[in-house]
Amino acid sequence: MACARVPLDEQQVTEPGPLGAEHTLPALHPDRMEERCFVPYKPPPAEGSPADVEEFLEHAKFITEDLEWLLALPHDKFWCQVVFDGSLQRCLDSYLHHAPRGLEIIVLPFSHTVADVQRAVHRVVFLTFLRMATHKESKENFLTPAVFGEIIYDNFLFDIPKILDLCVLFGKGNSQLLHKMIENIFTQQPSYYSDLDETVPTVLQVFDNILHKCGLQCEEAAAIEPMKLNAHKQPTAVTMSQQELVDIILYLCDSTTTIHAFLDIFPAACSSFQSHSFLSRLTSFYETAVPDLEKAVRKRNFDDKDLHEDLWKRLSHSCRKMVESAHLLMHHTCLQPILEGRENMQTFAEELLQYFTTFLTEKRFLSDYDEQFPIADDISLLQQALPVIDETRTSYLLQGVESAWDSVGRRKPPSQIRNEAPSSVSAVQGAAGGGVASAAGYEPEEVREPGRDGESLSGAEAMVDVPRKGNNGAVRPVSEAELESLLSCIVDLLPDLGEGFLLACLQEYNYNSELVINNILEDRLTPNLDKLDRAMPRPVKEELPDVLNNRSNVFDDDEFDIFRRDQLDMSRIWKGRKRGENAREMLNDKQHIEEQRARYQTYETVVDEVIVEPGESAAGFDLDDYDDEYDDTYDMNQVGANDLDGDSLLNRRPFTVPQVLRKGNKAEEEEEGEDDEEEDVLQKNVNRDQFVQDPALLRQRAEARRAATQQRKGFRPEPPGNVVGRPKGQGQTLGTFLDRRKKEANKSRGANHNRRNMADRKRNKGMIPS
Repeated sequence: MACARVPLDEQQVTEPGPLGAEHTLPALHPDRMEERCFVPYKPPPAEGSPADVEEFLEHAKFITEDLEWLLALPHDKFWCQVVFDGSLQRCLDSYLHHAPRGLEIIVLPFSHTVADVQRAVHRVVFLTFLRMATHKESKENFLTPAVFGEIIYDNFLFDIPKILDLCVLFGKGNSQLLHKMIENIFTQQPSYYSDLDETVPTVLQVFDNILHKCGLQCEEAAAIEPMKLNAHKQPTAVTMSQQELVDIILYLCDSTTTIHAFLDIFPAACSSFQSHSFLSRLTSFYETAVPDLEKAVRKRNFDDKDLHEDLWKRLSHSCRKMVESAHLLMHHTCLQPILEGRENMQTFAEELLQYFTTFLTEKRFLSDYDEQFPIADDISLLQQALPVIDETRTSYLLQGVESAWDSVGRRKPPSQIRNEAPSSVSAVQGAAGGGVASAAGYEPEEVREPGRDGESLSGAEAMVDVPRKGNNGAVRPVSEAELESLLSCIVDLLPDLGEGFLLACLQEYNYNSELVINNILEDRLTPNLDKLDRAMPRPVKEELPDVLNNRSNVFDDDEFDIFRRDQLDMSRIWKGRKRGENAREMLNDKQHIEEQRARYQTYETVVDEVIVEPGESAAGFDLDDYDDEYDDTYDMNQVGANDLDGDSLLNRRPFTVPQVLRKGNKAEEEEEGEDDEEEDVLQKNVNRDQFVQDPALLRQRAEARRAATQQRKGFRPEPPGNVVGRPKGQGQTLGTFLDRRKKEANKSRGANHNRRNMADRKRNKGMIPS
C-alpha cells in the first residue's frame, strides 16, 4: 500500500497480476480503475407523464448510488476513477449541461418525490466536484500541487464553462465553498487565467448575437466590425416570431445570471473582464437592447398568459443581474482598493469617476443603476477617502444622474429623496438607501416597473411610494409648516405665480424648492405643469366632516349620550357595586316573580266550548264566524276515525304551573348520590315515628339503583369471590385459592376504625330503631 507522507503521484503499489504474480504499479494507473458504468443525467420531465417520471427516477437513482460509491472510495482509488473513467466525466458534464437552473426549478411541475430525488442528485454531484477540486484531504492523502494542477487541466476535469455552470448551479447557499474551490483551482493552475481571458470575448459575443437577432448593433461592435451596406435587413424584436423572441430572452437570462454568479463568487475574475472593456460593452448593450425587448414583450399578444408573465419576469431578472454585474465590476476594481487603503488611491478614484462619466450618455442604464446602487453614496465615499476630489466634477455627475431620471420619465424612490443632502444650489442630491433596479421604460398610458420578484406594476401601483397629491392632509415628505416656508420662499422670488401652481410644482418635484425655481426660470417644466394656469390660486381647504355626527354607537340618543347631552343623571352611573345595595336582599327580591305570576295564571283556564246565547254575536267572544266550507272541504277525510274513543282532554298533557310560581309547601327533593348512601323513602304526611320499612326491601332497592347507575356509567364490578369452595377432601379450584389468599391479605384493612360510620349508616337505612 501507499506510504505515509508521500504524495499520491509519487506512490507505488504492489498488486497481484492476471497470472497471480505480483507487480508494482504507480498509484495513479488505469489498471487500478474499477469497471463501472456511470449513466448520463436526464432532466426532470416537463409534462410529468408517469412513464417519463419513472424513467427519471430510475436514472437519478443510478447516478446517486454510483456517485455515493465513488465518494466512499479511498484517496488513490478515487483519483484513479476520476482521471481514467470517461463515463464518470460524461455523467458529470451531462448534469452541468441539463440540470435545471433557479428559475426553471420554479416552473417545472415537481412532485415531492421528484424534488427529493433531484435534491439528492444535486448534493452528490456537488460533493464530487468539491472532492475533485481538493488536492489535499489529509496529511497522508494528498497530491503535489503542481501535479494536481496538471491533472485537472490536462484531463479537462475543470474548464471555464464548467466553472461557470458550477457557480450558477451551486452558488446559492454554497458560495464560500465554491469560492475556495475555484480559488484553489486558479491558484494551482494559473493557465486558467489565460483561458478566462480567451473566454471573455466569447461572452461579449453573446451580446452581439442578441443585438444581431434584434436588428440592432452596439457602437463598440460597429467600431470593431463595420456593417455591410448590402447586408440583409434583420427582423426586429417586435417583428420576429414568438419562438425567436422566447429563445432570445431565455438566452439572455441564462447568460446574465451565469456571469453575475461567477463574478460574485470569484471576484478575482473582475480584472480579466475589465481588461476587455466588458463594462462599457455591457452598458451599451443594456441601453440598446433592453428597451426594444421590453417593448416587444409588452406589445405582443400572447395566447398563453403564463408565458407572457414568465418572459417579463425573466427579462426583468436579466436587467437586474446586468446592473448587479456592473456594480460588482466597479466595486472590486475601483471601490475595494480605496476601502482597503492601497497605493495609488487617486488612480482608482479617477477610474471610478470616469466610469460614471461614461454612464451619463446611457440614460436608461444610469437611472436603473442609481436606483439600486445610489451613485451619490459612492461619490460621498470618495469625498471622505480623498478630500481632494473636484467638487465641481462630482456636482456635474450628480446633476447628470438627475437628468437621466427626468429623461426616462421616472422619479426617484422616496427613500432616496428624503435623505438628500444639498451640495450646491443646482446639484442633485444623493440617497442613503437603495431601491431595486428597474427594468421598464416610460409609457404615457402605463408605467411598468418590475419589483424585486420581477413583477410589473402599472398605473398608480407603480408609483405607490411616491407621495400622494391632495388638498386635505395628503401624505407629504414635509410638514405643513415646512410647506408654508417653501411656498413663501418661492413667492418672494416669483410673486406673479399663484400658490396653487407653485404647490403643484412642489408636488411634482418632490418639494425641492431649488429645483422648482431652476426649472421655472429655465422653462424646463414637465408637460403636465406647462398646461396649468400659472396664476392658479391655492385650492380652498375643505372642512373635514364632523366625525361625531356620523358615528354610530350604542349610546346614540339615549340618556347616556354625552355627545348630545350637556347634563346626565350621575346617580345612575357608578363604578363597581351600587352603593347601599345588599347582595342577599337583591337575591331575595321576588318582585319579578309576582309580576310574572298573573301572566301564567291566564294559561290555567282552558275553555273548550263557548256557549253563545241567542242574540249574542261571536265577535264579542273573539270568535270567528262559522264557515261551512271548512266542513265541506274535509268531509271526505276520515279525520279522527281511527282514534281511540274517549275524551281527548284525557290524552292531553296536564298544564303544569312553573315551580317558582307554585304556592304552599314545596315537595322535598330526592337526591341520589354516587354512593347511594341515603334515600328518603317516607311518603308525604307519614309520621317519622312509625316503624320503618323492611330493611331487606330497602337494601334490595338500593342495590338495584346502584347496579343501574354502574351500568349507565359503564362500571364493571369485580367478580364475587368464592372463599367457601368445595367440601373438604374434594380439592379446591385455583380461583378459590386466590380468593382466600386475597381475603387473608385484606381482612384487616378496615379493622375497627369504621364502627361509628357503619352504625350511622345502619341507623339511616332503618336497621336500628332510632
